[in-house]
Amino acid sequence: MRLPARASAALAAAALVVAGLAACSTGATTEAAPTATATSTPTPGPGAAGRLQDPDESSLSSAPAAGVVPTKIAIAKLGVSAGMQDLAIGAQGELDPPTNATDAGWYAKGVVPGAVGPAIIAGHIDSTTGPGVFLHLAQLAAGDTVKVTLSSGAVQTWSVTGSRAALKSEFPTSDVYGTSPTPQLRLITCGGTFDASIGHYDQNTIVFAELVSTTA
Repeated sequence: MRLPARASAALAAAALVVAGLAACSTGATTEAAPTATATSTPTPGPGAAGRLQDPDESSLSSAPAAGVVPTKIAIAKLGVSAGMQDLAIGAQGELDPPTNATDAGWYAKGVVPGAVGPAIIAGHIDSTTGPGVFLHLAQLAAGDTVKVTLSSGAVQTWSVTGSRAALKSEFPTSDVYGTSPTPQLRLITCGGTFDASIGHYDQNTIVFAELVSTTA
């Protein structure tokens, strides 16, 4: 997806476009991400990653807090403990994915986790060399815990409120990137079935979470 200049920071964070994300365009053999059944979700509702629709002005998000960035994500249920890369929009107008499939990444001009609005963390489902950091993301369910460590040393605890899979052609942009009066977290990866004829997955998976606590 090509992002226009007005594209929201949060939207860009999840723009794991087929053309620019190895995790969505490899032929590596992995478990196909199951079609997630929507569970209870924050307002607005859940969605999934990859090729997205452009937001309107009402979905634009605030800039990250100066000097504070996420540095690590841990998901005990999935055995995930990964570093965090800063993601940016590349020359082709697409979000550059993490350079390491075992790292996660956040859109560095988006909402910092813990600030008001939807913060976006994205990761590969797989790569040509093996599983990606978010291979089993679709297994998360309401009540599961996600930990995010910030550069300040603070550790945030997030509680999963729901998840959903969606065809890339039917991505619910407003549900995922709409404004929120509270801190929200979206974890995004590719999913569904890998289509070798076109070189990418046909769905995206998004997990929604809300902030529970922050410890120094």
